[in-house]
Amino acid sequence: MKSVQHAWPRLWTFVRPYRLKAAMTFLLALTAIPLALLAPLPLKIAVDSVIGNHPMPWAGRFSLPVSLAFVAALLIAITLLMYVQGLLAWLAQTWLGEKLSLDLRAALFQHAQRLSLAYHDRAGATDSVYRIQYDAQSLQFVLINGLIPLGVSALTLVGMVIVTARIDRQLAAVAMAVCPVLYWITRRFNRRLRDRWYEVKDLDSSAMSVVQEVLSSVRVVKAFGREDHEQARFVSRSKKRLMGQVDLARIQGSFDLAVGVTIAAGTAIALVIGVLHAKAGMLTTGELLVVMAYLAQIYEPLKTMSKKSADLQSGLVSANRALALLDELPEVPERPNARHLIRSRGHFRLDHLSFGYEPNRPILRELNLDIPPGTRVGIQGPTGAGKTTLISLLTRFYDPTSGAILLDDVDLRHYRLRDLRDQFAIVMQEPILFSTTIAENIAYSRPGAHHDEIVSAARAANAHDFIMSLPDAYETEVGERGMRLSGGERQRISIARAFLKNAPILLLDEPTSSVDSHTEAGIMEAMERLMRGRTVFMIAHRLGTLRGCDMRLELAESTARVLSAAS
Repeated sequence: MKSVQHAWPRLWTFVRPYRLKAAMTFLLALTAIPLALLAPLPLKIAVDSVIGNHPMPWAGRFSLPVSLAFVAALLIAITLLMYVQGLLAWLAQTWLGEKLSLDLRAALFQHAQRLSLAYHDRAGATDSVYRIQYDAQSLQFVLINGLIPLGVSALTLVGMVIVTARIDRQLAAVAMAVCPVLYWITRRFNRRLRDRWYEVKDLDSSAMSVVQEVLSSVRVVKAFGREDHEQARFVSRSKKRLMGQVDLARIQGSFDLAVGVTIAAGTAIALVIGVLHAKAGMLTTGELLVVMAYLAQIYEPLKTMSKKSADLQSGLVSANRALALLDELPEVPERPNARHLIRSRGHFRLDHLSFGYEPNRPILRELNLDIPPGTRVGIQGPTGAGKTTLISLLTRFYDPTSGAILLDDVDLRHYRLRDLRDQFAIVMQEPILFSTTIAENIAYSRPGAHHDEIVSAARAANAHDFIMSLPDAYETEVGERGMRLSGGERQRISIARAFLKNAPILLLDEPTSSVDSHTEAGIMEAMERLMRGRTVFMIAHRLGTLRGCDMRLELAESTARVLSAAS
């Protein structure tokens, strides 16, 4: 857990592009200070100059109706200006806060996409989602809800003390005597609040992960009748978060109580001294009322400063969590001077390739294999033998523990990642579609493709006929993860996507395992066309699916070695 001080310079990098707008927003907020100083003035004039016999400030004496009209007009004008200032400041702060949050959120999302699969496997998607969606608001909390009010309150305090001191120095000194006490209270509580906020946010993310897991696997939950179990799991984690929030409320309430009692004590002492001064003729009744009004306004910024200092702990904790995600380094880095690759020949060589997700548990060990361009490689073996892992290594989702994979006689680690992955088209066991139209899903592999190219790819994948039978044809929305379509229909769209990409290397990860034999025949016919002229790696449990492969690679579960490779 890094110190909150670590967050300040990092957060400034996001604020810097908007520093002029931030300064203008702060100056706009500062205009509240003179308005706050003017607020008690109508009361003083009414008491001293309308009820009493003192001359009207900046003028002589007026008749009672004129004096009352002046006091009323002054009160309305000051109130109107305060509301206009509040509206303008609110709009400016809202825009700036939301823009800063958007920039940080976008940076987090971009970085999360670049992180290696190993990080997402380890941390889970929900934690990243929470940091992107919620912790990214820390800039708004820190700057707009924290630093600007703190700065305005501090300058308001200075102004109020100066004005009060001009009326009665002793009362101003009494008012300021509470500052050291408030500072000590704030320091004492801030640490406790910050530590508790870390725990609560982790618990919040944990409860959210249950929701994400269940809703993304709702079919499995329903199929096994586990709704009550998942409900209990969610409630259990949420209760821990609830207790954390209650503890936070207890700490915050104790803090507010300590601040309130301190300020009340200061106000009481100031009131006693003020009344004695008024009795002694050192203050007029109007001046006493103004001084007490100013004291209330002195204590209000003091209260705000104490409270905002405590509230800042939540924002700084969120900031550290967001920045911690940015600090994560991809485990599959790209070299500074990585090689460009336009179109590969598709010649692979596995050179003493070994890999394991954990150091002492290798999945693949000492694989040596030469795969000429255009070869169809069938990969078979029991679950856990490393079939999908090998595919992930080819695309550099992971790097080998030892050894190397060479493409066209160059180590994969020497290529630009984007160029390398452009060489692959992938058809997976469970096709992934996005909640948009069929046309956009097919064009996902080649953004900007012409509609005729999309249709041509769909025809090649034996998908055109069923697409045209849908009410909106290619503009049909497929729903979340394509669940409005059948498994075979989703797979054909996935194959059409691969056709449209027209990559030199094709990866097929059990593409027909979840469809019936009739659908499989249509898919295999489309894939036969797709495989022509490409280097192909096909994973399949059914040996019949691998019948047309030039080379068969059999992986054993226990040793993860090549047991046979036959042409």
